[in-house]
Amino acid sequence: MEVVNGTEAGDPEERGHNVPALVFGVLLIIVITCGNVLVCLSVFMERALKTTTNYFIVSLAVADLMLAVLVLPLFVYSEFEDGVWTLSTTLCDCLMTMDVMLCTASIFNLCAISVDRFIAVSIPLTYNRKHVDTRQVLLLSATWILALAVASPIMFGLNDIPGREPGECKLENNDYVVYSSVCSFFIPCPIMLLLYCAMFRGLRRWEESRKAKLRNSIQACRKLQEAAAGLPPLASLPPLLPPIIEREPAEAGPEAPTPAEFRDGRMRAVSLAEIKFDHDPRRRKGAKINSRERKAMKVLPVVVGCFLFCWTPFFVLHTMRARCQGCHIPPVLMSVVTWLGYVNSALNPVIYTIFNTEFRNFFKKFLGRCCS
Repeated sequence: MEVVNGTEAGDPEERGHNVPALVFGVLLIIVITCGNVLVCLSVFMERALKTTTNYFIVSLAVADLMLAVLVLPLFVYSEFEDGVWTLSTTLCDCLMTMDVMLCTASIFNLCAISVDRFIAVSIPLTYNRKHVDTRQVLLLSATWILALAVASPIMFGLNDIPGREPGECKLENNDYVVYSSVCSFFIPCPIMLLLYCAMFRGLRRWEESRKAKLRNSIQACRKLQEAAAGLPPLASLPPLLPPIIEREPAEAGPEAPTPAEFRDGRMRAVSLAEIKFDHDPRRRKGAKINSRERKAMKVLPVVVGCFLFCWTPFFVLHTMRARCQGCHIPPVLMSVVTWLGYVNSALNPVIYTIFNTEFRNFFKKFLGRCCS
C-alpha cells in the first residue's frame, strides 16, 4: 500500500513546496484526532453508549486516531516536499508498516462489527448485550493480530531491496502490493457486505414476526374484553356455591379469572406485555433486539458505505499499477485517491453525530463544557 508517490528527486532549490497540501493535511490531522478522541471519550463516559457495538466502534476510532498520529504527519510532510521522500529509508519502512497495518485494522474492525451484528441477530438468546464477553474479545484481538500479520513482511525487510530509489517511499514488491490489497480489502469487503445483507434479512424477518405477535396480542385482548362485556355485573352474580362442590384453586386453570379481575361486570384488560411474554420465559431475559441496537444497525451501513466510497478507488488503482506494467497511472491521481482514503478517518465521527442521538448529545454536552 503506497502512501507517497515519489517523483524524480531533483535539486532541493528547484523543487517546489506544496503549501495547500500542508494546510489541508494539518487540518485533516486535527479533525481526525479531535473527532475520534471524542468518540472514545463518549463511549467510556456516557452510560447509554456502553454497548458491545460501540466498543467495536472505539477500536475503529483507535485505528483512525493512530493513523492521524503515526502516518499522516509523515505523509503530509512528503506531500509538502512535492512528493519527494527526503528522510531515511528506515523511516519510510516504518511508515509503510504502520500505514498497511492501520488501514487493514480499519477494514477488519468493520468486518468484526458485521460479524458481531450478525451473531446478535441470528442467535440473540446467547448474545451478551451488557458487556464484552470472550467471543467479542477474541474478535477484537483477531482484528489487530491479523492486521499486524498482513503488515509484518515490511518489518522483516521486504522493502529493503538492491537499487532502491531513496527519493521514493513506496512498497517495492509488486507481489506484496497485490497480496496486501487482497488480504486487506478485496476479501474482507465482500464478506462484510454478505454478512450485512444476511443480517438485515434476519432483522426484517424479526420485525415481521414481532408485528405478527403484536397483532395476535391485540386480537386476544379484544376477545377478552368482548367476553368480559357479556358477563353480568358483580352485584347480580349468584352467591358462592357450597364448599363441597366449589372448585379448588389448584384446579382452576391459568385462564380462570379471579374475583379481583372483575369490576362493574368487566374483566380487567390484560396488558399486551403480559399476553406477549407470560408463556415464553426466554423473552423475559431480554432476547429481543432493542431499539438502541436497531439504531446502531442503521448507522453501520452508512459507515461501511463511506469506507468503500473512500478506499475502493485507491485499492483498485494501487493493484492495477502493481499488476499492469504497461499501465501508466499519473502520480497526481494516486495522490488524490490516497488523500480520499485518509479523509475517511475524519468522516466516521461526523456520521455518528448525524445518525446517533446519544453520540450527538454527548458531543454537544462535552463541547459546551469545554467552551464554557
